[in-house]
Amino acid sequence: MLEFRVVAVDPETKARAGELVTPHGVVETPVFMPVGTQATVKTLAPSDLLEIDARIILSNAYHLYLRPGTEIIREAGGLHRFMGWDRAILTDSGGFQVFSLARLNRVTEDGLEFQSHLDGSRHFMSPEHNVAIQRDIGADIIMALDECVAYPAERSYAERSHELTLRWARRALDAWRADPREQSLFGIVQGATYEDLRRESAAALAEMEFPGYAVGGLAVGEPKGAMREMVDASVEALPEERPRYFMGQGFPEDIIASVVQGIDMFDCVMPTRNARKGSVFTSRGKLVVKNASCALDNGPMDPDCSCYACRHFSRGYIRHLFAAEEILGQRLATLHSVTFYVNMMKQMRSAIVEGTFGNWRSEFLSKYEGGGGSGGETDTRSEGR
Repeated sequence: MLEFRVVAVDPETKARAGELVTPHGVVETPVFMPVGTQATVKTLAPSDLLEIDARIILSNAYHLYLRPGTEIIREAGGLHRFMGWDRAILTDSGGFQVFSLARLNRVTEDGLEFQSHLDGSRHFMSPEHNVAIQRDIGADIIMALDECVAYPAERSYAERSHELTLRWARRALDAWRADPREQSLFGIVQGATYEDLRRESAAALAEMEFPGYAVGGLAVGEPKGAMREMVDASVEALPEERPRYFMGQGFPEDIIASVVQGIDMFDCVMPTRNARKGSVFTSRGKLVVKNASCALDNGPMDPDCSCYACRHFSRGYIRHLFAAEEILGQRLATLHSVTFYVNMMKQMRSAIVEGTFGNWRSEFLSKYEGGGGSGGETDTRSEGR
C-alpha cells in the first residue's frame, strides 16, 4: 500500500522532503496535487500533466458518485483506466461538500443525507459507504468522511462537529481495515479555530494509526494568523513518520509557510480556476493576462517558465484568445499555472535536500511579492477543498 520516507529536514524549520510510495509510483514531497474533481484537470489532458511531471492528482468521491457513478468507474477498471492516468490519485471523501453545499445537506450521527445538486435526487452516505465508494473508484489514497464547519463557528458547534468527525473516522478506519486492497486511508483533523480541539482531534487520530493525516477545515475564510496557529496545533500531535496533507491550501506564499510548519501535501482549485478566468500565477506574482495592458506585450506570461505556453506564445496572443473567447486561451493559461505550482514544489524540495531552503524561500518570495505581473483579483473560492 503506502510507504512514506522522510529523506531530509531543514535544520531551521520543520520543512521536510519525503518520498510517498504508492501503487502507481513514487510521489516526491512536498507536493502540490492538481485538482481533477470530476476525473479531469479542467482543460488539460493527462499527457499535459505527464509532460510537466505531475506525480499525483486529486479527484472527488462525492462528485464521481453522482456522475458518472461508481458502478461505471468500477466496470471501466477503476479511475486510473477510466481517465487514462497511470500515476497516483487521491480522492477526497466529499466532506467539504457538507460545508459548501450546506443548504442541500443534513448531517446526522449515522452519516450525511444530501440532495444531488445535479438532479435533486436524495442520497445517504455513511462513513462505511463512503469508503466503499472510494474502494470502487480505486484511488491510491482515500479520505475518511468528515464535517468541515464554516468560519466563524461557535465553540459548542465546533466541539460537537469534531467529535462526530472522530467517530466517523473510527468507523471509516474499521471499514477500510476489513478490505484495504491497495489503498491507504487518511484521517482528517478538525476543530475549527480552537487550538485545544485541534490538538485533541490530531491526538485521537494519531492513536487510531492511520496511514496518513490531513488538516481540514482551514483556508475557509479565517485570518491567516489563525490558520497558521491551527496548523501548528494540528501538526504537533501527528506522528512524524506519516505524511501530512493540508486540504485546500492554494496561495503560493501560504503553501511555503505551511511547508515551514511540516506539511507535505497540498491541493487547491485556485491555479486552474483562476487561469480559466484569465489570471495566472508567475514567478513575479499574479498576472491578469486577459487585461488590455497585455495586448501589445510580446513577452511570455512568465520569463522564468519553460512550459509549452511560455515557450511558444506571448502575453498579447493569449490576451487575444481570451478576448475572442477561444478555448485555447484557457488551456494555455491553465497549463502555465499548473506548471508553476509543480515546479515551485520541486524547487522547494531540492532546496530542502540541499540545505538551502532558507535562501530559496527568501529569494522566491522577494521576486514573487516584488511584482512584475499586473496583479488583479484572484478568485479564492473553492469547488473542492
